[in-house]
Amino acid sequence: MSRVFLTVLDAVGAGEAADAAEYGDAGSNTLGHVIAACHPELPNMAGMGLGNIETTGYRWDGPVAGAWGRARELSKGKDTTSGHWEIAGVRVTRAFPVFPDGFPKSFMEAYEKAIGYKCIGNKPASGTAIIEELGEAHLRDRTPIVYTSGDSVFQIACHEELFPPEKLYEFCRTAREMLQGELGVGRVIARPFVGQPGSFKRTGNRRDFSMPPCGRTLPQAVMEASMESIGVGKIEDIFAHEGLTKIDHAAGNPACMDALVRFMKTDFDGLCFTNLVDTDSVYGHRNDPEGFAGALEEFDARLEEMKALLHPGDLMIITADHGCDPCDISTDHTRENIPILAWTPGMTASVDLGMRDTFADIAATCADWLGMPERFDAVSFADALRK
Repeated sequence: MSRVFLTVLDAVGAGEAADAAEYGDAGSNTLGHVIAACHPELPNMAGMGLGNIETTGYRWDGPVAGAWGRARELSKGKDTTSGHWEIAGVRVTRAFPVFPDGFPKSFMEAYEKAIGYKCIGNKPASGTAIIEELGEAHLRDRTPIVYTSGDSVFQIACHEELFPPEKLYEFCRTAREMLQGELGVGRVIARPFVGQPGSFKRTGNRRDFSMPPCGRTLPQAVMEASMESIGVGKIEDIFAHEGLTKIDHAAGNPACMDALVRFMKTDFDGLCFTNLVDTDSVYGHRNDPEGFAGALEEFDARLEEMKALLHPGDLMIITADHGCDPCDISTDHTRENIPILAWTPGMTASVDLGMRDTFADIAATCADWLGMPERFDAVSFADALRK
């Protein structure tokens, strides 16, 4: 029996990509800047090799048992969808469209007709800022708030007492059906909130409605091999509910880590793919390095418990999907390389995985570890871990 636990620390990039300047992200380094600014205590990740990744700047004099390295993204973009898909073996060759001036008037008119409500907003904005700006008008006039960002997203914010989550999800499904072709954003996102003017707060009922993957993914391959393919957190949304045998759509890092631990306590063959979103949605996009550092510390504190639950033959991989440097002036994602930390029970050596040519090396490694033939046009580093 072999299990692979693949965990994505959302937006925890490890230094600017070679083409970062093309995305306006020259000098970005999410992990390095957060560590330099806030000095989080991350002994368990450091013991797996975090400090050996030079761009993190993490100082660690203790022993290292684990594999460490970085990977570059071949896909076009710097968002959740392209990052996770490439981690799962699928590269995005054409960047999802972005809308710095909002969505076209003709589309918005058609969309409003389809859902039966006028919308307000339709501009790039911070999610917390736009509900403070437009939340009162939204409540008064029953007008869904539409906004986007530097990422390929169509986001709809609605107060839960005015439009309950299921109604908001209907709005999102309609948008997802309509946003195709040149308007085909990577994700349509439901952003429910509660509260009163001056004290609005987003809830945990967020849902993402992604484009279906444009190729065969690691979760699909695992499922087709008659093994468990488990998604924790927003994994099911990122992969449009494809290729998963079990899900736990937990919201927020504490609940997702609890779900991950519960699956670690069960016996199965296959993959458990987890997204821990708070570093991105709660802290990265809000330029909150202290909160970001705290979320890293909270995950690190659970690592010892998680490692103790691994069986002989299991594999743990910790990585990221892009950056979202909370120490720069932007609130958008940043085009960065991603860190890789890997460990299997009984591993005592420090293994340098170097710079991987694609995120998809992770998919190749997971498939290799599970005895599957797929390599997703990438290179497995499983043999380095077995040694």
